[in-house]
Amino acid sequence: MRPDTATHPPFPQRRALLQRSLAAGAAAALGLPALARPSAAGPDLSGVTLRIGTYKGLWRPLISAAGLANTHYRIEWRELNNGVLHIEAINGDALDLGSGSEIPALFAARQKAQVRFVAVTREDLNNQVTLARKDASIQRIADLKGKRVGYVRATTSHYFLSRQLAEAGLSFADITPVSLTPSDGLSAFDRGDLDAWAIYGYNGQIARLRYGARVLKTGVGYLSGNFPLYANPRAVADPLRHAALADYLQRLRRAYLWANGNYLDYARAQAAETRVPVGDLIELWNNRSTDYDLRPVTDAVVQGHQSVADAFQQLGVLDGKAQVAPLWDRSFGPVLAGADPAAA
Repeated sequence: MRPDTATHPPFPQRRALLQRSLAAGAAAALGLPALARPSAAGPDLSGVTLRIGTYKGLWRPLISAAGLANTHYRIEWRELNNGVLHIEAINGDALDLGSGSEIPALFAARQKAQVRFVAVTREDLNNQVTLARKDASIQRIADLKGKRVGYVRATTSHYFLSRQLAEAGLSFADITPVSLTPSDGLSAFDRGDLDAWAIYGYNGQIARLRYGARVLKTGVGYLSGNFPLYANPRAVADPLRHAALADYLQRLRRAYLWANGNYLDYARAQAAETRVPVGDLIELWNNRSTDYDLRPVTDAVVQGHQSVADAFQQLGVLDGKAQVAPLWDRSFGPVLAGADPAAA
């Protein structure tokens, strides 16, 4: 349920907002003390602090609920609730690790930002949906012609909506596209200002459960399902922080695999942080397209990301070619491949 609203100016213009966001995150930062000692053969990480970006209800409660928060380095959690802010913080050397969708990552590639993509999570695509109002005479994507369709510009919803329209022989020129933030989109959908809405995460769930929205299409078959982890290249190049990042990524993979078999416990931890009802979270989980996983970088991952970049250039969202391959880093592949789920 990660929001990747990328409707923002280039990174340098956002520095003031970023500093305010980080200041708020720092006030709530949770330092996890070194309660476990590294092995004699490994480096001493007791002096290392990782600055990790988290979304409300995601990594912080997941790691804790899975019983994997006892690290031999410190973690400063910084809550930044969209992928653009994660990348901006990394680009400004204010964060070591973050995450988001492929979309902010391709803008980072276009702008040659100081960021690396070091792994991908596999997440649910059934919560990436194109919805019709319950009273709208819309039964399929082709029926969107001439309709008011909400979406979030330069995000996954922009991408999967464009592909669904093209498949139906339409384009954005054939609809009345309305770019809105997720919260504004939900309000507009509720008021009847939109006939349909391409959206992701919990807002789509609210539209279905509270307002009777009908699902026309999900993101399955249109999105890769890969959500990159963004890393600070300075941290990747530093031996101690690289070792701490490797340990954290292993823990995160084990935590995701744990959640697949213990989702009620994770949902309770999420609900405690987000105030989203446990029942709503379980409903999303029961309708998921896939289980959670954290996977290393592969050729297919990089090629899939490049295809998204090429599509956005054709749509005119990007002002030129974005080459994503130079920003993908495979140095954590061996530790992820060796992360034993049984160790969770």
